[in-house]
Amino acid sequence: MGISMATAEMWVERWERQQQRYAIDREERFGVIADVVEHATAGLARPLLVELGCGPGSLASRLVRRTPGAEIVAVDRDPVLLELGRTHHADAARWVEAVLGDAGWAGALGLDRAADAVVSSTALHCLPEEALARTYRDAAALLRPGGVLVNADHFPSDGAFCSGLTAHVGRRRQEAAPVGQALDWESWWAAAARDPELADAFAQRALRPAPGDPDEPLTLSRHVGLLRAAGFQQVCTVWQYGQSRVLVAVR
Repeated sequence: MGISMATAEMWVERWERQQQRYAIDREERFGVIADVVEHATAGLARPLLVELGCGPGSLASRLVRRTPGAEIVAVDRDPVLLELGRTHHADAARWVEAVLGDAGWAGALGLDRAADAVVSSTALHCLPEEALARTYRDAAALLRPGGVLVNADHFPSDGAFCSGLTAHVGRRRQEAAPVGQALDWESWWAAAARDPELADAFAQRALRPAPGDPDEPLTLSRHVGLLRAAGFQQVCTVWQYGQSRVLVAVR
């Protein structure tokens, strides 16, 4: 594999625009994640950060600007997105291909010390509950005592009324957000698959089993229960709009 910087830049820029369709106040939530990491790693000369489901490096590239002394290890299952990330954001992170929730994924990171923070954005909701539980347990094992897991994702509320209300508020905010002529998720993947420079990465992608989404998203309380069962001592929401939240769990 191997693609040009110009190609990586084009597809990453298109990725950024299409993601704005699905993540409410995306830049604000990235800023909140960085705020939490900054607070949790204050005074550390070279904090170690692990990003789960990194995609093409949207979050890692922002974190490295906020915490320039940090070592970032970014992990994802998708060879196309990893190739874009390691080309366009080569210096932001060390890029690792592994399947979250599978046995041995944490060992594939090759960490030589405990992590100070594990972060993720709109990725873990794709995991079935059993795989998510394993991922939370493995993330807790990677962290030092007092380290944090910061997850920005979709967390439906418990109870029919609150769940419906937060979903409605989120939809209204998304409808009001300008997206211009950005591609949607399916169109981005279809267009990228036609780029000859990405052919090798797509060939590798075709060899991987497709990820399976859960039948229905887990509620906030279920996530909190899984986090506590994984060994996290405290869990709190530090930002919310509709069902979109930034959830912080302390090891």
